[in-house]
Parts: sequence; C-alpha cells; structure tokens
Amino acid sequence: MSGQRAGGAPGQVKEVTSLANPLIKDIKALSLKKFRDEQRAFMAEGLKLVIDALDLGWTIRTLVFAKNARGNNAVEKVAARTVAAGGTVLEVSEKILTAITRRDNPQAVVGVFEQRLTPLRDIRPVAGDVWVALDRVRDPGNLGTVIRTVDAVGARGVILVGEATDPFSLETVRATMGSIFAVPVAKASQDAFLAWRGNFRGLVAGTHLKGAVDYRSVDFRDKPVLLLMGNEQQGLTEELAAACDRLVRIPQAGRADSLNLAVATGVMLFEVRRADLSLNDDRADS
Repeated sequence: MSGQRAGGAPGQVKEVTSLANPLIKDIKALSLKKFRDEQRAFMAEGLKLVIDALDLGWTIRTLVFAKNARGNNAVEKVAARTVAAGGTVLEVSEKILTAITRRDNPQAVVGVFEQRLTPLRDIRPVAGDVWVALDRVRDPGNLGTVIRTVDAVGARGVILVGEATDPFSLETVRATMGSIFAVPVAKASQDAFLAWRGNFRGLVAGTHLKGAVDYRSVDFRDKPVLLLMGNEQQGLTEELAAACDRLVRIPQAGRADSLNLAVATGVMLFEVRRADLSLNDDRADS
C-alpha cells in the first residue's frame, strides 16, 4: 500500500504504533455513548461490514486495519475507497485493534462511520410496508437482533420509542451483523410517536400478555403494518397499548409466561410476511 506513515500528507496511510495517539484515543472513546453522540459517529467491525456500508452510501471517517492485512487486495481496495471519500486510513498493531474493539481476537478491519437516523416525519408507510416500533428497548443484543430480523424479512425499518438503548453502540452494531447499514432507524419520544401514529393509515398490532387475539388470526395483508413491541420487563405502556388497533398474544405451551423481545418480534415479523407472501400467491394464481 503506497503512502507515507504517520505525519504523511492527507489521504495517505498513517501507521500508528501507540495507544496514546490522539486518533486512537478518539476511536476508543466511541465506546462511550456521550462521545458517540458528540461526534455523531460509531464503529463497525469487519471487512464485509465496511464494504457493505460503503456500497450503501454511508460516510466513512476512518478505516483502521491490522498491519498483517497489508497487501490484502480487498483491504487495499477499501482503503483506496476511504481515501477517495476523504477519510483517514490507519495501519495499526493487533494490540491497538484489541484496545479499540475490546476483544481478544479482533477483526482485521474496523470502520468509523457517521451516524444516520431517519426523521420520524419522513416515514410514510404504504400498503405492504412493515415497520417495527420498540418501546424503551433496553438490551443492545435484542435491538441488534431485531434490526437484523427486520432486514432478513424485508421489513422497512425500526422506530425506537422513549428511552432506548443506543442503536450505534458497539454491542448493538455487532448484533445486527451489518444490518444497521441496511435498515432505517428512527427515534422518538412517546408523545411524538403517538402524534405520528395518529396519521398512520394502516394496522397497528401490539403484543401484550392481555392480548385477546391469537397473532395467527389477524389479517395483515394488503395494508401498512406497524408492529408495536413492549419493553423487556414492563411490556407496553398503557398509552401505547391503547394506540394499538389489535392487541395480540403468542400462545405458549410451556411454563414460560413470555418470550424474549427479539424472539417475539421475529415470530410476529415472519407471520406478517407469511401473510404477504400468501396474498402475492393468490394474486399470481388469479
């Protein structure tokens, strides 16, 4: 890879060997939400994730790669794309990558990207669209898994309602397995969400322990659908439950009285998508 090391001209690769380097300190600080919010930035690990993010038009600020990846053709190409986009490229030791990612066996490539959130006012679902709204989701693994599942089923995006875990935390981004770059995410207070919901022309279905309707009996076809899923411990607030057109339950045969949030969301999403596929099959046969 061409270019001088640290101290070289902008757009060239910089070799960094010290954890005390200000650039490394700033990247390490992205583990803190306060700093992520201040910088409007976040980290993503792995060559494939970085490539996917660039292909989807996300803005990369810094590319960090392990010294032993020098000469790797794919890494060379990503470094060139980063430079072309005005980003910084850092070549570092595995020790520095371990410190940045807080993992003993870090990925050879880490990207620092600008955050991107979708304004709630810009979400205008049409027939066939499916969105998931999460009420005060607290666990980054749950949020990341939901985002990944939304991507897998071809739903449109996720709305975070109230005080939620950060979609750009390292733990959440890891759990999305790259889907953070493909799935629009919006954030809103409960009041702002309820005001937006007032103009939603579709079906709002919420899962609830007191739900009187089996989720499999609801007709999700041929309309915009919003799935409203409650907080891991407390479920939906009374206000959000009242905003649902249907409160549904997922029947369970064992002793557990509820499902993990990400699992329940996955069950609901695949049921909605099964209904859509069934409708398309009916139209194809007619």
